[in-house]
Amino acid sequence: MNIVLADGSQRVLDEGSSVLDAAKNISLGLAKKAVAGEVNGKAVDLGYILNEGDKVKIITETDTEGLEILRHSTAHLMAQAVQRLYPKVKVTIGPVIKDGFFYDFDTGDMKFTPEDLEKIEKEMAKIAAEKIEVHRKVLSKDEAKKVFTDMGENYKIELIDAIEDPTVSLYEQGDFMDLCRGPHIDNTSKIKHYKLLSVAGAYWRGDEKNPQLQRIYGTSWFKKDELDSYLHMLEEAKKRDHRKIGKELKLFMVEDDIGAGFPIYLPKGGKLRAILEEYERQEHFKRGYEVVYGPAILKSDMWKRSGHYDNYGENMYFTKIDDVEFGIKPMNCVNHIMVYKSDLRSYRDLPLKLFELGTVHRHEKSGVLHGLMRVRAFTQDDAHVFCTPEQLNDEIVKIIDFVTDVMSVFGFEFEIEVSTKPEKYIGSDDNWEKATAALFEALKIKGLPYQINEGDGAFYGPKIDIKLKDAIGRFWQCATIQADFNLPERFDLSYIGEDGQKHRPIMLHRVILGSVDRFIGVLTEHFAGSFPLWIAPVQVRVMNITDDSLEMCKKVEAALRAEGFRVEGDYRNEKINLKIREAQLEKIPHMIILGKNEVENGTLTVRLRDGENKNNLDLSAYISVLRGLDINKSLELWR
Repeated sequence: MNIVLADGSQRVLDEGSSVLDAAKNISLGLAKKAVAGEVNGKAVDLGYILNEGDKVKIITETDTEGLEILRHSTAHLMAQAVQRLYPKVKVTIGPVIKDGFFYDFDTGDMKFTPEDLEKIEKEMAKIAAEKIEVHRKVLSKDEAKKVFTDMGENYKIELIDAIEDPTVSLYEQGDFMDLCRGPHIDNTSKIKHYKLLSVAGAYWRGDEKNPQLQRIYGTSWFKKDELDSYLHMLEEAKKRDHRKIGKELKLFMVEDDIGAGFPIYLPKGGKLRAILEEYERQEHFKRGYEVVYGPAILKSDMWKRSGHYDNYGENMYFTKIDDVEFGIKPMNCVNHIMVYKSDLRSYRDLPLKLFELGTVHRHEKSGVLHGLMRVRAFTQDDAHVFCTPEQLNDEIVKIIDFVTDVMSVFGFEFEIEVSTKPEKYIGSDDNWEKATAALFEALKIKGLPYQINEGDGAFYGPKIDIKLKDAIGRFWQCATIQADFNLPERFDLSYIGEDGQKHRPIMLHRVILGSVDRFIGVLTEHFAGSFPLWIAPVQVRVMNITDDSLEMCKKVEAALRAEGFRVEGDYRNEKINLKIREAQLEKIPHMIILGKNEVENGTLTVRLRDGENKNNLDLSAYISVLRGLDINKSLELWR
């Protein structure tokens, strides 16, 4: 029989040949790296039997799909180990996630411990060493239900009932069987480099009314050095955790007494945020944005008109005033629409760019709250650009340039995704097509590569999502650009064109940093708390060695403060080495150390937080250096 390969070439195989046979026919090296196959666009196991004319692609260890299959197979291996060690435990679901997998277990009253994870890992190694073949079975739903009923796996029965197809697939490896679409690694011996990472609580199907489960997270890789590199990154991430650093540097607090997801900024965190927000204001002014402010709550009628009530209502908070329902704003767009509607607009007024550092509230489930990264109250650097169709591409390009300029200041690289129409949306398909085409065209103009994120657009329009790459290679969603033809229709927005007739503007929703709170969290982890001098909450700490230099210290502190720098004095009766050590732990960029020699010479000794000393400096020259670092927003010089 003939099969067609991914490059369009054909191969002749014997009848009854499998995907693995096809890989061997191409090369033994390919067969060795083969994980699964893709036949006529569908992922299948290596043992899948091919037919005449099938279009075949071999999935290998180097493919993203191959790594996902390995991780899914490792999840099954883990579940098998758990049930060998703890026979009464019931299995639920075990999907692949970014960089790894998890599996949820109903353990009854038992709770997994770190010691349990070590035992499970050792059992996984034993099972892998048994070289158990993995087989796929296809059964009718009734047959499958009987299998799992006999096993006492009631969660699987519920999953089977939710499947619409008349048949289901099961995967069996020795004494373990699970409901699964597959494909899977064909032998447990191929699963070698993995690590169980943590345990967390979870609810069955994410519903707090359902039984609480134990979730084990893990990761799996084809090569040991890849696993080692990932584990090193995790250790580095722990050191950089913004919650840990935020507490050590006294930047912010999140207290249950206040309410989960509602952070409070402490003085140093408040300075950091104020510096970022002022930088943002100035950058917006340079680009022709107008600053506006809007209320935190609006009548629910407004949210119904915008579509938020029906499409986003579960994420909103509502209250009543004089028996009238109000919604606390989850976004700033409705306020900005009302600003647009406050006056008659001409094509000469467009584009109109409205900017607001607007605080919004969104109902997030308690299980996903995480420091500043996922909160219920946060501030967006939100703006909306109202423009004509002729201006649309140019305005999207300008926003992309804005993002690029800002991210380069902080040293971020980024990747781009275009998120398309979701299942739940408003407006016509024609509007969505035009909006999506505009985003693609702007990226084409800029020559920027991007990925497609199907179905993840906002309910009112598609979007460009910009993901920042931090210092240890992680990606964070911050900036976004959304093209919206629909809300201008819902609110009947118009402008008078050159022909004297009314026309409909197009609305661009966009953020640059995104959530300011989240960006501070990302920034804290990116710099590991060692913020560049221009945004550091405390730029300079002045320290005296003896009381003889105290007067000079206070004069230097006053001079720096008069120049607008953020400076502190540490004049405690403590040894200078202790003061320096504490300043380094607090990641203060510059420490001015003044003793007898400095007083006699009228010079400064400046110690940088990396330990380098700058000696015999003139105060005015040092101020010039600081001013240059502030103005140029340097990430390197005198960090």
